[in-house]
Amino acid sequence: MEISVYKQFRNVMTSLWLVPVLCVLLGIGISFTTIAIDRATGFRALPEDLVGGPEAALEILTTVAASMVNLTVLVLTIVLVVVQLAMGQFSPRIVQRLLRDRPSQLAIGLFVATFVHTLLTIREVDVGDADDPGHVPGVAIATTFVLSLASIAVLVVYIHHIGQALRVSALVEIAGDNTRKLVNEVYPNEAPMPADADPGFVLAEESGAVTLIRYDKLVEAAQRADCTLELIPALGEFIPAGGRLFQVRGNPERLDRSAVHRSVVIRFERTLEQDVSYGVRLLVDMAIRALADAPWQDPTTAVQAIDRIHDCLRELAQREFPDGHHVDASGELRLVEKVMSWDDYVTLAFTEVRLAGAGSPQVARRLNSAIDDLLAFAPEDRRPVLEEQRDLLRAAIERSYGDERDAALAAGSDRSGIGASRQ
Repeated sequence: MEISVYKQFRNVMTSLWLVPVLCVLLGIGISFTTIAIDRATGFRALPEDLVGGPEAALEILTTVAASMVNLTVLVLTIVLVVVQLAMGQFSPRIVQRLLRDRPSQLAIGLFVATFVHTLLTIREVDVGDADDPGHVPGVAIATTFVLSLASIAVLVVYIHHIGQALRVSALVEIAGDNTRKLVNEVYPNEAPMPADADPGFVLAEESGAVTLIRYDKLVEAAQRADCTLELIPALGEFIPAGGRLFQVRGNPERLDRSAVHRSVVIRFERTLEQDVSYGVRLLVDMAIRALADAPWQDPTTAVQAIDRIHDCLRELAQREFPDGHHVDASGELRLVEKVMSWDDYVTLAFTEVRLAGAGSPQVARRLNSAIDDLLAFAPEDRRPVLEEQRDLLRAAIERSYGDERDAALAAGSDRSGIGASRQ
């Protein structure tokens, strides 16, 4: 019996309708309160110049009421669309978490509260006649104005929120964060982790990807402590909460650990603020997603992604890459980090696209064209990795085609895939 009651209580507390219903009651309470103030002041609490005459007030209130209905329908439609997209693209099991989304419930609640308040306010407007000028509930109408402005602001914020919520990382975070909280509840462990006792490491306070590093601040912190910091995860890599973020070389006692934490931004999704490899990763994802279905879903989109990959690698081909060592003004080493090399970028850019697209003549020819151009442009010491990718591509082409003529076509080089420069 107790379990059944608890389940019903849990379902009610996490339902989509609870917050809107409470907001309706709140809207009724606000309306009764403001109307009572207007009646107590003889409907003269606010001047008519501020709230308008009876006819203008009716027009405004009617417009606001109709708008609130439309906004409520819009938000409910967005919620349904998000649920359908999440079910189709990710997992039908994520639906429960989306329906419990508090920002969606609060947006709906504000709109319906404004609607209810407006309806109750309309009935207090007295248009009057030739002998009676009528009256308007000024306080109630002013409250309608405030609620309307708040609804517009909430709508803009909600659109931003739902756009963020549709990201893969956000949906993964919903499941991961709730599972982590449940682990702490089901398996409580008050004992400190072994790594906490080692002052030679700085531990991450939260989980996520390293998205931004303030190198100057870290160098200053290491200089003040007269030590060297080694960043263990590379930029863009994931680190769990409590994981080793820095290794401290030297005396760790003087290190300002809070300043070190403030110098590294950890979020649940990589960004393009400093992470060049993430930009290449996005382009690669677009290319292989376009080639997801056999034999090929959309090779033209894949070629467009390869165009951008080619362009980015060409920009990198003759540039110097940092070694990951950062020194202070006196030349003393203070910070060490893992960095991407030219070989890393080439491998990231071509490996998965090559494996996914070797069977498409258009993609294979565009890859050959990109590699040929980079071989001609890159310095000699950066060509071996390109030559390796070219050899691997040729081997993949030979395995993918049963007819030598198709293999010969795919082994050609063409900036358009199959276009005017066909060789």
